[in-house]
Amino acid sequence: MAAAQGKVIITCAVTGAIHTPTMSPHLPITPEEIAEAAIGAAKAGAAIVHLHARNPADGSPTQDPAMFMRFLPQIKAASDVVVNITTGGAPTMTVEERLQPALKLAPEVASLNMGSMNFGLYEMLGRYKEFKYEWEKPYLAGSDERIFKNTFRDIANILTSCSKNETRFEIECYDIGHLYSAAHFLDRKLLKPPLLIQSVFGIRGGIGPHPEDVMHMKRTADRLFGDAYYWSVLGAGRNQMFIAAMSAVMGGNVRVGLEDSLWLGRGTLAKTNAEQVAKARRIIEEVGLQVATPNEAREMLKLKGARNVNF
Repeated sequence: MAAAQGKVIITCAVTGAIHTPTMSPHLPITPEEIAEAAIGAAKAGAAIVHLHARNPADGSPTQDPAMFMRFLPQIKAASDVVVNITTGGAPTMTVEERLQPALKLAPEVASLNMGSMNFGLYEMLGRYKEFKYEWEKPYLAGSDERIFKNTFRDIANILTSCSKNETRFEIECYDIGHLYSAAHFLDRKLLKPPLLIQSVFGIRGGIGPHPEDVMHMKRTADRLFGDAYYWSVLGAGRNQMFIAAMSAVMGGNVRVGLEDSLWLGRGTLAKTNAEQVAKARRIIEEVGLQVATPNEAREMLKLKGARNVNF
């Protein structure tokens, strides 16, 4: 079984690199919008914010650390929320490019995908007749032959490069084999418990969103990691809240945000990340559970604290 926990950690992934500006007018693009979204999510109950950066001119993904520095200090000044910086970036980037923000800015948490995989976004093409920016259509269309690359060597490089910073990791597992990869790096002592295992459901190329898939992920993680990990889930698109509710009643944690789903409910775009956090919080509290504060999440995950980051 996963580590015993009294409260549920909500992570909010505020913008990501999956959705493009055409898909929602509410997707945070500029540094100011990303900062506002993260602060709002924290006020609504998120203990952790998972952050990507975008080029403010056209909303395209960027891993330029200077762009992250246009919103990280504002978030830190306004909130005690735990900052989690992506090493996933976008599938179009090199591993070295994706690593730079976490390496240079030394966050408390960084995300880390546990393997190379197909990452299909092309099915979104049929939903839009026109796109706001030129990069969007080829970015989506090219995903039918694009591989997100994280080899064993890549993962080891990211872990060893960030070890001096004492950054811990949101271990993103898109399929059952990724859990075994995490166990491999735990055996090599490149990962240290307690692990934060983020199970991802519903991405084309990864495990599906069926309840049996969710339970299979949890059973496998329990067997591999025992009480040395905390389990969290994210459901892509329309699966977001259903899978969040499953995790909560199964003793896990949840991730929401406009990176993972643009929707608040069927046919209703979320206007803010905070709306999704508030909905997840209501679900959690309605089943008699409590939401963790940022400092409670720090204690659970054994984080180094907000004073020990480079922003």
